[in-house]
Amino acid sequence: MLARTAQPVGPFTADRLRLDPEAEVARIVAAVRRQVGQLKRRGAVLGLSGGIDSSVTVALMARAFGPERVLGIFMPERDSEDESLTLGRRVAETFGVPTVLEDIGPALAALGCYRRRDEAIRRLVPDYGDGWACKVVIRNEGFNVSYLVVQSPDGVQQTLRMPVDVYLAVVAATNMKQRTRKLIEYTHADRLNFVVAGTPNRLEYDQGFFVKNGDGAADIKPIAHLYKSQVYDLAAHLGVPEDIRRRPPTTDTWSLAQTQEEFYFSVSWRLMDICMLGLDEGAPAEAVAEAAGLTREQVLHVWKDIETKRRTTRYLHEAPLLVA
Repeated sequence: MLARTAQPVGPFTADRLRLDPEAEVARIVAAVRRQVGQLKRRGAVLGLSGGIDSSVTVALMARAFGPERVLGIFMPERDSEDESLTLGRRVAETFGVPTVLEDIGPALAALGCYRRRDEAIRRLVPDYGDGWACKVVIRNEGFNVSYLVVQSPDGVQQTLRMPVDVYLAVVAATNMKQRTRKLIEYTHADRLNFVVAGTPNRLEYDQGFFVKNGDGAADIKPIAHLYKSQVYDLAAHLGVPEDIRRRPPTTDTWSLAQTQEEFYFSVSWRLMDICMLGLDEGAPAEAVAEAAGLTREQVLHVWKDIETKRRTTRYLHEAPLLVA
């Protein structure tokens, strides 16, 4: 887990999230050059999703090693948004990195990803099948409860609370997507003697918003210390295309459009940044509430959710346990 920051001097404000983009880029570039050298590798591969995090990471890798020693990988499947590939290609062209396209849909079908997911959903919706779409959302009912949203071919949606066994089966099947993508990334990394660069920001890394041995697996994680707003600051400084910077963060995992907020985080990333920073700095809830435009009670709720996720996702951060 990321270390908590020391309590600073002075009143708490959202300005504490500001950084010097050029100095931070230089610091990250120097660090990853040193890390990759220590690992005796030549460059970096990463998956390109058309999102802000992978776009900033590929820009940093291109600065660190030169575009020719970076490989971007597009890994669409049948539930991917078309926009993800379009924007991924745009960012690769912007920073001049070579790319490969690996359609993982056939592999996922062969592994039973879609079949396993659909069979689990049919425990709740017997008619679910071809032409239907789905996603999972979280609702707070005093505690977080996961719901399944399905849409029939004629556009009618249903929202259903999932029993634990259905939830676990749906998520387990869906996690095959992230793990298959990581298999592809390491295949190309081995071929080129490169590292795999992970793309989580601080919110995702801290809160366990990743799949173990899936998108959580990497040799280096260059932006895992950066709050989401800081990632956007670097994106503007590095020249990430504006349409990518305007795109709402999405999981791009489900066949129905889904934001990260409705799937995982209790508030928007802008508010999460301020609340998490305030919690880590030990700032008074009242000061954080003023900075975020929330009530004290809302801040306390977000803090409770942050601490709960830190506790319940600790397993995802653990290395394999060895017999001493």
